[in-house]
Amino acid sequence: MLEQLLWNIALPGVAQLLNHKYVKGILFIGLEFLVNVQANFNKVIILSFHGEINQAIAEANYQWLMFYPCLYMFAVWDGFREAGGVKIPYSFLPFVFAAYLLTVGVIYSPKLKIFGILLGPMWLPFLFLPIGLGMGMAIRHFLLKIRRTSSMN
Repeated sequence: MLEQLLWNIALPGVAQLLNHKYVKGILFIGLEFLVNVQANFNKVIILSFHGEINQAIAEANYQWLMFYPCLYMFAVWDGFREAGGVKIPYSFLPFVFAAYLLTVGVIYSPKLKIFGILLGPMWLPFLFLPIGLGMGMAIRHFLLKIRRTSSMN
């Protein structure tokens, strides 16, 4: 399961290929490339690593970039699920909330400054990622607690 999860983080769709879900894997990889190219995301990544945040913001196609977090996190979750993660109750919640918060990070990335620093369309969503994962894990924990309590009665 860990192998599929890590490969899917590197390139969404690879876990599906490893799990012999070829149509789904090729679809995810194709969508990843389509959205990535249309959003200029590779250029945004390079500019962000070089510290050229204003230029990264100017290069980003936000109409396409808005699709990226949900597509990415869904593909990662699907690979996790296909590799056996479906046996874990509410395992989708950290992935879903990560997608939500990554999207919020994309939305605010052209304007929101953290301690006076503009982080842009790559770094700000990354900052929101652990918050989304944490929220999903907390809600999952709460729901599992309710489930255990109700099954005892």
